[in-house]
Amino acid sequence: MKRTAQDILNFVEDNDVKFVRLAFCDIFGSQKNIALFASELPAAFEHGVGFDGSSIAGFMNVEESDLILWPDPDTAHLLPWRPTEGRVMRLYCDITLPDGKPFLGNCRGYLQSVEARAAAMGLAADVGCECEFYLFRTDENGAPTKEPLDRGGYFDIAPLDRGENIRREICFALEDMGLRPQHSHHESGHGQNEIDFLYTSALAGADNLNTFKSTVKAIADRSGLYASFMPKPLADQAGSGLHVNLSLRRGGKNLFDGGFTPDSEAGHFVAGVLAHARELTAFCNPVPNSYARFGSCEAPQYVSWSRQNRSQLVRLPSAGGPLARMEMRSPDPAGNPYLVIGLLLAAGLDGIQKRLPLPAPVNRNLFHRSAAAGLGSLPRSLREAITVAASSEFIQNELPLALSNKYFACQAQLCHDYENSHDPVAWEWENCFLTL
Repeated sequence: MKRTAQDILNFVEDNDVKFVRLAFCDIFGSQKNIALFASELPAAFEHGVGFDGSSIAGFMNVEESDLILWPDPDTAHLLPWRPTEGRVMRLYCDITLPDGKPFLGNCRGYLQSVEARAAAMGLAADVGCECEFYLFRTDENGAPTKEPLDRGGYFDIAPLDRGENIRREICFALEDMGLRPQHSHHESGHGQNEIDFLYTSALAGADNLNTFKSTVKAIADRSGLYASFMPKPLADQAGSGLHVNLSLRRGGKNLFDGGFTPDSEAGHFVAGVLAHARELTAFCNPVPNSYARFGSCEAPQYVSWSRQNRSQLVRLPSAGGPLARMEMRSPDPAGNPYLVIGLLLAAGLDGIQKRLPLPAPVNRNLFHRSAAAGLGSLPRSLREAITVAASSEFIQNELPLALSNKYFACQAQLCHDYENSHDPVAWEWENCFLTL
């Protein structure tokens, strides 16, 4: 049952909540917030909270800069790492223009519109994300270093794995905030970790991913560490992926369960994702460093699918029942979760509407390049990805022109700065490692 504004106001009064953070993302997925005294929350629910949109990357021009935040009562959670006296609550917000019209740069609103489109087709999507991250030591001044927390590898245990207590704290905090962690473990890279949580609706899945990233950052910082979601922070170690698990329900039935066939709705859905995969890459892999990850350590390079095979762009895990699903393996944690999930869902729905044919599965190890003969490739650089996406009829029809124009313009500038930097490693440190 969805919560109302009054439900939240009652909770605030009963639980000594003193501060409320109203959170949202810019068009690139960077989280922002404004803090209010709890006494201001009734007015925020009734009238919204104005802010300067021209100061947020990709939002508005100075001459039309006023935007309004509207807190979503269903996203209210206490921040468990903040003091228990004078508690802090966080709510995610939608954004409108002052006249109440939708703001086209509100990517959360875009995902809501795709969910509504699916519902009109009689479909509901469930999404669960597997997000990898690195933990690094800090120096005597608390500044991040490139020294990983440990030298552990995949599924290692202590003492090789020095992140188990941090993951434990993160899992408890996520549980306190309404998420349901399922698995946590040391990943392949030195200092690399993964925590997976249970699937939910597409919108809640994107909100949860934002919650996850901010929680990891906060608890790592409290422990004197630095958490990085940079796609490839260490050149000689595995990259960090964001595997998006997605299933569809019609009338309560999971369409990926049981007889998955190329001519089923689930088959057409996967066909749509594959058909638009190259066009989605600028959103799923939005920084120059994203492309250092492709083609190795279970990060796919080619447009193909298979069952279980982790070298594929899309795989169908062996799970059945409510856990039957497709897994998209190319995205990384740098992407805006509302755009990544929204565009993946939209691509799949396009496949269903057009009854796109699903190509044959590729049951080969594509990390051996000789096995990839004849397959299409994902873009090999951000500049190529921008070119593909900017000329895509699908993207033009999906995203508001103002949003896509600003997104591509900012990415083109990012490419220019990276390509013309005297020291690309130093540029990535400043513009990726310290910001993601």
